[in-house]
Amino acid sequence: MAEAQNSPTLGSARAGGPPPAGSSTVGSIAVAAESTVATRMSAPPSFDVADFPVPHGREEEWRFTPLERLRGLHDGTAVATGDGVKVAIEAPSGVTVETVGRDDARLGKAGTPVDRVAAQAYSSFEQASVVSVDKEAVLTEPIRITVHGEGGVAYGHQVIELGAFAEAVVVIDHTGDAVLAANVDYVLGDGAKLTVVSVQDWDESAVHVGQHNALVGRDASFKSIVVTFGGDVVRIHPRIAYAGPGGEAELFGLYFTDKGQHQEHRLLVDHNTPHCKSNVAYKGALQGDGAHAVWIGDVLIQAAAEGTDTYEMNRNLVLTDGARVDSVPNLEIETGEIVGAGHASATGRFDDEQLFYLQSRGIPAEEARRLVVRGFFAELVQQIGLPDVEARLLAKIETELKASV
Repeated sequence: MAEAQNSPTLGSARAGGPPPAGSSTVGSIAVAAESTVATRMSAPPSFDVADFPVPHGREEEWRFTPLERLRGLHDGTAVATGDGVKVAIEAPSGVTVETVGRDDARLGKAGTPVDRVAAQAYSSFEQASVVSVDKEAVLTEPIRITVHGEGGVAYGHQVIELGAFAEAVVVIDHTGDAVLAANVDYVLGDGAKLTVVSVQDWDESAVHVGQHNALVGRDASFKSIVVTFGGDVVRIHPRIAYAGPGGEAELFGLYFTDKGQHQEHRLLVDHNTPHCKSNVAYKGALQGDGAHAVWIGDVLIQAAAEGTDTYEMNRNLVLTDGARVDSVPNLEIETGEIVGAGHASATGRFDDEQLFYLQSRGIPAEEARRLVVRGFFAELVQQIGLPDVEARLLAKIETELKASV
């Protein structure tokens, strides 16, 4: 992995041309006249775990993941226990909360498992939570979902469904200790607007593997903010598809990878419908020996998706020696009739000039380092729009920084 010696600089690549000289982009742009399968998929999606072989670590989708630390989620040896996780949901008026069985038609509507762990999660849960927002309801308070680990193994499924022209904010908090595999579905009706903040603030020994599926309706808007701090191994797989033209998706992510942690975010935006937009921006900071962050950003523009406008970006700030980043953006384009498509990736250390500038104005070295990191994350934290959540995350970042300085 190329690493700049100064601050991260934005290297970019637009469809039809190579990345600029000096960028630290690692990825590819593939332009195909005819293609029916996304190149990043090694197996067809399926709800049946038997359709996926047990991974051995050499597959493209598993080559960065420490399988031996998944505690059996990948090979079927992890058996659900009664003390897995406890789920609590707080919802304002205009929202229906249900606990349903496996036969509910709404389960799996947003997407299908694309790897063995997601299929295992779908095959193993007993009950699912379905949160429905009424048509045209505009919520003034967020829906808050707490997933608290109680030390055991759990498989889960959640559905968030918005009726046409509804607007909602959902906060999903993951805390405690657990070995969890779960699928989360977001289904947006035409003209709906949904913002989801998913916080992974697990204890240091937790394992969490999750697939997030969003189906964005005609002229609907979906915003996802994934925040990852805790856990031994966390692997989140957001996936976007469009149910009609005019849909927009924004995927933001913030992660702080500490000593020995493995944090992996794998994204796929499937532009399968004309005249839709997507924007991806993930930022991470790493510190300590064995800290490993992985970001895979895949965008597929299908032949039918004329008028697509998409961009994805990943930036990483390495705070200490011994940390590793793997960042791979990819574009697969099957039509030339698009507005724009591009990607960028960069990894680097502190900019000595920035630190010198702050110190020359009387700011102590430690505080100067904190200011640089807070500024690095500020634009993503501001996307949340909930003061209490933003304050909590800024405090968490501050705590992490104290360990590095």
